[in-house]
Amino acid sequence: MNKTLKLSFQIKNTYRVNTILYSLKQIPLIKRLLPDTLYQVKELKGFANVLSILWEVCGIFLGKFLYLFFMVSAAAFLYQNEPTETVFFHILFFLTLMGGYMNTHMFNPTRDKYYAICLMRMNARDYTLVNYIYAILKVVVGFMPFLLLFGIGWGIPIWICLVLPFSIAGWKIFFVSCSLWNYEKGTGIYNENRIGKYWWILTTLFLGITYGLPAVGLFMPVKIVRALFLLFLPLGAIGMRKIIKFQQYGRINKQLWGEMFQQMDSLEERVKNKNGCNILTEVSVTSNRKGVEYLNELFVKRHQKILWNSTKKISYVCGMLVLAGLLLLFLMPDLRPNINEIVMTWLPYFVFIMYSINRGAGFTQALFLNCDHSLLTYSFYKQPRFILKLFWVRLREMMKINLMPAMVIGGGLVLILWATGGTDNPINYLILVVSILSMSLFFSIHYLVIYYLLQPYNAGTEIKSGAYQIVMHGTYFFCLFFMNMRISILLFGMLTIVFVGVYTIVASILVYRLAPKTFRIRV
Repeated sequence: MNKTLKLSFQIKNTYRVNTILYSLKQIPLIKRLLPDTLYQVKELKGFANVLSILWEVCGIFLGKFLYLFFMVSAAAFLYQNEPTETVFFHILFFLTLMGGYMNTHMFNPTRDKYYAICLMRMNARDYTLVNYIYAILKVVVGFMPFLLLFGIGWGIPIWICLVLPFSIAGWKIFFVSCSLWNYEKGTGIYNENRIGKYWWILTTLFLGITYGLPAVGLFMPVKIVRALFLLFLPLGAIGMRKIIKFQQYGRINKQLWGEMFQQMDSLEERVKNKNGCNILTEVSVTSNRKGVEYLNELFVKRHQKILWNSTKKISYVCGMLVLAGLLLLFLMPDLRPNINEIVMTWLPYFVFIMYSINRGAGFTQALFLNCDHSLLTYSFYKQPRFILKLFWVRLREMMKINLMPAMVIGGGLVLILWATGGTDNPINYLILVVSILSMSLFFSIHYLVIYYLLQPYNAGTEIKSGAYQIVMHGTYFFCLFFMNMRISILLFGMLTIVFVGVYTIVASILVYRLAPKTFRIRV
């Protein structure tokens, strides 16, 4: 086992170091300073090894901290009138239930597993068990300090805070063992990267219970939640026994790899599998326009289902949430003052919400999959004027797609503000709508401009740009930063509008000057 653990670390670290070096080579300002023999430079490899270690440490601790801070503590701040222990346990319990099947640490096909078991012929059972036990230990170690930190701050007894990491790990272990038992019964292997619609329905239900029930004053009793968390300990022990005795890890890994590589087939096969009949290819789909407008209209008409289906669903969900909120305010008028204060000062929170629902990433991926990967081979497609004009045309279409949910959210916030007593300054209603639309516009521009400046895909549509991934992660943390900011509607709205206006101008200049060099297929 020790040898297997050592080899697995070496494989994972080598893969990660090479990924870091390749990513550095893709960053525009840095790649000129790096030699062509990048992988032979010991100093750079040493630097990459340090980053790899930091990557591993951050994976253990940082994710757990952000999870508890934003998903539990920040969310629980909404229910300040309720007992802190009750809120803490209610939210953490249902998030733990979801985490058991959303992040199993077992049924996640990765390349390092493929390299170790398939290419290097390592023992599948030993390799899987060693890495799974290590992953579970990371769960316990990563959660322990932050559950103590947040738990003690919320008045939770220390002994419970010490038990909770083991309970979370125990539930994960038990779910994995049940999945292995189902596999032996012939129900197929569970893949956490491709969970079915029923799991998504269950997740939606759990999210509604987690954050929706507290809004009407309903919580899981603390004694019951404590008892269930304690129950997860023996369940985890039973599950670990099953996991250790299971003998078919080679078979399940091969099946998971088959599903993974099926998704990474040739470009044509991927387009067919992903989009299927959603792409209209009939000759009757045409356009009377000319130039880039002709190209854009053909693309939009042929990909209407791909581009619009998800945004329509998001809009419907947002509309239902607005109606549910208005109904709640009608049934429980005592909530109106608190909700009014939230709407008046929590506008920055919607930066993260608009980031989450924006369809920019999907739009740009569809552009590359079904249009740009072919046309980028032609020189006329990289001329500055052509690029800038097509950029603006595509931005217009992306804004249309993101406009629907933005209008629903902006209009819904206005209705909720009015239903909770309104505001002394009527201009706040206008600023509320315009600022939400500005956020939607910002993310539309942002996704499109980084697509043109850092085009991340290779011919097989794999993301090969380190700079692109850095910007995407930076955007995520930038949006998280706003979740705890409290500013009045008028001030934040005006700042948002001005910022988006300036960003639009800067983005257009950058696309015109830099995109002719950066908008290309990566190798």
